[in-house]
Amino acid sequence: MESINELKFDDRGLIPAIAQDEDTGEVLMLGYMNRESLRRTLNSGEVWLYSRSRQELWHKGATSGNRLMVSAVWTDCDGDTILVKARPLGPVCHTGHRTCFFQRFNKDGTVTMSQDEG
Repeated sequence: MESINELKFDDRGLIPAIAQDEDTGEVLMLGYMNRESLRRTLNSGEVWLYSRSRQELWHKGATSGNRLMVSAVWTDCDGDTILVKARPLGPVCHTGHRTCFFQRFNKDGTVTMSQDEG
């Protein structure tokens, strides 16, 4: 792959974007980007996403102040997923949890919440 133009956006013009803590490797969230949010992420050094529910660009942390500062942006071998390595400035999840992935499925199908402060 030689440029952003080779990425495989879906029929709505979106591509999944995983945010990962640059220091710990912990997965923080999954969002979606369009070409404009990817361009803004690369140019600003902060994560921009596309809100599928609101159908608009979304500057992560614009309301809460819990921004994601970008250290690197990668793509996978197929060019159909983005990985953003970032430094979180506060909790990433809108629930107040450090990561959006704080609910674990047990073998019996029940869910256990993590012990981190929400």
